[in-house]
Amino acid sequence: MKTITAAAIAEMVNGVILGDANTTCTGVSGVKDAAAEHVSFVGSKKYQHQLESTRAGIILINKDLEKAPLNGRTFIVCENVDWAFARVLEFFAPEPIVYAPGIHPAAVVDPSAKIGLNVHIGACAVIDREAEIGDNTVILPGAYIGVAAKVGRNCYIAPNAVVMFRCTLGDKVIVHPGVVIGGDGFGFVPGPQGLVKVPQTGIVEIGNDVEIGANTTIDRARFGKTRIKDNVKIDNQVMIAHNVEIGESSILVAQCGIAGSAEIGRGVILAAKAGINGHITIGDGVQVAGTSSVVKSLPAGAIAVGTPAETQREFLTRLNLPKKMEKLQAKLEALTAELEKLKAEQQ
Repeated sequence: MKTITAAAIAEMVNGVILGDANTTCTGVSGVKDAAAEHVSFVGSKKYQHQLESTRAGIILINKDLEKAPLNGRTFIVCENVDWAFARVLEFFAPEPIVYAPGIHPAAVVDPSAKIGLNVHIGACAVIDREAEIGDNTVILPGAYIGVAAKVGRNCYIAPNAVVMFRCTLGDKVIVHPGVVIGGDGFGFVPGPQGLVKVPQTGIVEIGNDVEIGANTTIDRARFGKTRIKDNVKIDNQVMIAHNVEIGESSILVAQCGIAGSAEIGRGVILAAKAGINGHITIGDGVQVAGTSSVVKSLPAGAIAVGTPAETQREFLTRLNLPKKMEKLQAKLEALTAELEKLKAEQQ
């Protein structure tokens, strides 16, 4: 069992101790469920009241929080409590699972596939013909790497993930269970006898240091590439359509969807269930609120809210309009009454 003192945590996170520096803890927990042997955190004034009731022995807090009575507990004041608590989690995290290099007897690896050094391929995984797997990559049971697909070095491909034919992954890519990379884009045209499938002849290209959450789907391009650039982080159940481009270091949160040929800039945040129309451009650093629907291009740095999405200023103006109308109505009624009173006095 790992044990750490408040003094060691404070040094780890560059924090300031309030209370007993020798307090020890053996684990982490949420502030509501924490016991005396746990480290917890409170990072927002919204949850200030929880400092009064939590039983956690050591509590990380942001420096702008008002200090609650110690009551035998130890506080560590941090510049950024989320970052600080992440460091504490790293300390208590279990040792990572190590997968020994080698190919499981129940795996199927085509003789033409190129397998790098120290690669682990689990049971029932399939590596199809002419596929390439980079050094130190882990491919877990049931995963499929398609014909002529390329997976870079130090990648992690979870169970039942699929990388379809000719798609490419860079280095240090994490693919969680159930991900499908390179399924056909949704392309059909009406013909004399019904809908006719449009061939999807392109690929998906994933950059370096990308993480793709469980059951996310990234469609291959109709032609050319669907491109996910370096350091993009994608949550679970995200849908990315054909020929979409996602800029570096962008964040796509659960169940958001991006229609075909949309271009997403660098450092964009799409919150949960946000929807992006096809053939539009989302500028660098744009933030789209959860469940918002973006139907037209947005400039760099914009914040979009609502359906259809609009800027914060537009949204707040429209939100406050009914209240303004009520005030105008009250003023109008008061002025009308005053006018009637003056008319009555003149008669």
